[in-house]
Amino acid sequence: MSELALTRKKSRIFRELNTVLTVAAREITVFLKSPGTAIMSLALPLVMMGMIGGNLMQNMAGDLGFDFGQFMLIGMLVTMLFMITTMGMTSLVDDHDIDFNQEMLVSPVSRYSLVVGKILGGSFAAIVSMAGTLLVGLLMGITLPLGKLLLVLALAPLMCLSGGALAMIFIGLIKNKKAANLAVMLITMPQMFLSGAIIPIASSSGVLLVLSRLMPMTYCLDLTRAVVYSGSAEYSSVVMFNPLINFAVIISLTVVCLVIGTLFFARSEKNL
Repeated sequence: MSELALTRKKSRIFRELNTVLTVAAREITVFLKSPGTAIMSLALPLVMMGMIGGNLMQNMAGDLGFDFGQFMLIGMLVTMLFMITTMGMTSLVDDHDIDFNQEMLVSPVSRYSLVVGKILGGSFAAIVSMAGTLLVGLLMGITLPLGKLLLVLALAPLMCLSGGALAMIFIGLIKNKKAANLAVMLITMPQMFLSGAIIPIASSSGVLLVLSRLMPMTYCLDLTRAVVYSGSAEYSSVVMFNPLINFAVIISLTVVCLVIGTLFFARSEKNL
């Protein structure tokens, strides 16, 4: 490769990285300027974990072979990462109304850089929601060791990217904010109940088994629990798959959803 070609390649890489960072920074700025969104990010864990999780702890936590509180806390952390990231993707509808999407698509950068930047920016609010989830867990007497919590935090960007990529398939085709908000619920709520976030699914069969295996959150949850429960006696009771299998499936599903979702998004914008 000639020096000129190498220079152009480096320039393009830097341009794409700059695009990702710029779009992500814009999303973070919008989040910080929207106190309502920040409050929602902290309030959702109170409703989801405090009410639903608390009720389950009181009624079905016996004879499971593991600490249901910690099991649920990990499930809610991953659920909030998925849910808040997906909610952030609905801003694509607002960007469409002000023609921001089309202006970005005609710029000399990859459409994937735009989408990845959007997802990473939305993941900031999702990670903030983790603080709310941990606070609710603390009030319920559920905690994670600091070392394990840091490992969960290290996995958070991957979880957000997986959730955001899945959301792109739906959000990329929707141009109505009300429909986009409904899509968020359709993406996250079934996964919360069928992927094992708060209800163990090791004994699922039939249609429920098939659905759970098709959901990215199933593998994200299992990988996170594998990290947290590693070396503990509860590991075999909580973790379903080999962590390497979980990681491979997450990457594969994320790439597939990202490619399909970005294609739908770019095509819908060009057709308007």
